[in-house]
Amino acid sequence: MSGLCLASLGEVEEPVMRTITECVEERIGMPVVRRIQLPVPLDGYDRARGQMSSVTMLKLLLEQAPPGVSRILGVTESDLFIPMLTFVFGQAQLRGRAAVVSTARLRQEFYGMAPDGTALLGRARKEAMHELGHTFGLIHCPDMRCAMSLSINLPQVDSKLEWYCEGCWPVLQERLEEVRYD
Repeated sequence: MSGLCLASLGEVEEPVMRTITECVEERIGMPVVRRIQLPVPLDGYDRARGQMSSVTMLKLLLEQAPPGVSRILGVTESDLFIPMLTFVFGQAQLRGRAAVVSTARLRQEFYGMAPDGTALLGRARKEAMHELGHTFGLIHCPDMRCAMSLSINLPQVDSKLEWYCEGCWPVLQERLEEVRYD
């Protein structure tokens, strides 16, 4: 099966990158190739918002995806937005190749709370699995425990699992099989 390229956009703590790598390999059996750090695309910065465009990040990831991988997942410390929303934890191309996850709002200190490294790593895994699910065509799931459930705040991220429900998992397995034989 062709694998996943995991790339940092700007500096990202190694434990975050390592935990996402391990989660993807263990949970969905997709081999992960780590790419060197990519620069944060400065043309995606919106001064008025103080945030980065997730669409600009996706474009960069697609341009930089190495040959032979079926998906590329970027991880960034930058706070992300799309024009219609105040922020996003991540974004992906639905049934496409690229996805991005931001750790900015997954950090408790963003909200004035004490840092919690364990919580950050769990949240990063959940959001990575969520965005990767979108690249395989999975949509938001009504099961609040499923990795594909929509999360718009930390309590929602914390309440879901880094796993897919019994409705989403078979669909993902089918799509993974398609990738194996492309």
